[in-house]
Amino acid sequence: MPTPRKHANHAQRQRAYLERKKTAQLAALAAKNTPAGAAIPTMPSRARWKALVGQAQTILKALQTEMETYRDQRSEAWQESEKADALQEVIDRVTEALESAQQIEL
Repeated sequence: MPTPRKHANHAQRQRAYLERKKTAQLAALAAKNTPAGAAIPTMPSRARWKALVGQAQTILKALQTEMETYRDQRSEAWQESEKADALQEVIDRVTEALESAQQIEL
């Protein structure tokens, strides 16, 4: 016995697919706590940009904290090694990136 048709024709099937795709994209944005972009591409989407800047700041702060915690949990011998110096340089660059991100105003 054949599977019953959900849609009367190809146009309705395509329309349903596009609707599912749009719903999935909006759900993905909602999961990231990012507002949807402007409906018209030429309109600025300041709320979205502000949310993205906030996410960048949050991610950089988490990275900085996690790296500093990792460094602080190592032994004193490790903290005096070249690996510790290399890690500190990376932490300094992350700190600079965080400070730069905090200066962004929209």
